[in-house]
Amino acid sequence: MKHFQTRLVIAYVTITDVNGARSRSADVRQGKEAKMGVSTSQLQQLTIFTTVLTGAGVSTMYYLLQKKFSESDYHRLAVEELEACPAAMESLGAPPLKVYNIHLTDRKNCVDQHTAQIKIPVTGSKTGGYLYTSSSRDPATNRWSLKQAVLQLREGQVIDLLSSHQAAAAQTQAMEHMCGTDQLYELMCGR
Repeated sequence: MKHFQTRLVIAYVTITDVNGARSRSADVRQGKEAKMGVSTSQLQQLTIFTTVLTGAGVSTMYYLLQKKFSESDYHRLAVEELEACPAAMESLGAPPLKVYNIHLTDRKNCVDQHTAQIKIPVTGSKTGGYLYTSSSRDPATNRWSLKQAVLQLREGQVIDLLSSHQAAAAQTQAMEHMCGTDQLYELMCGR
């Protein structure tokens, strides 16, 4: 008896579904609107949920990309070179030095397996600017080396970090050679 009731219910549901489908298709042919099975409030909730989920996904990807850039060797080397250049730091009014996220849509930012060219926004207490860098990876050691590091300030002043740093090192070596290390220390410290 149970088996018979199950078949009867299935047959009734199938016939009802077929009749409902015929009725809806007849309504459409006659120009009547077919009723949707989903309410407007449910569609609105689905839209809001999808928007929030998409926004969270995009935000997470942006954060992870920025984190990857800021932790990379080519980024770290450039910032270290900036911090090691007294003329550039003084021009910025640093410390404190604030290094911002790179603009992902900027065409100046280009990174592949062997080269990296990035434009890093930086500010100090006096002014700000962009640190333009170019690095290459040595295939033998798989290490990045900085080829170019130029700070361009908002006012238009341009400081080549590699040449000014090398010039300062050469000047220090020349003074050490002429005066000796002890006399150089006295000159630098004012003692």
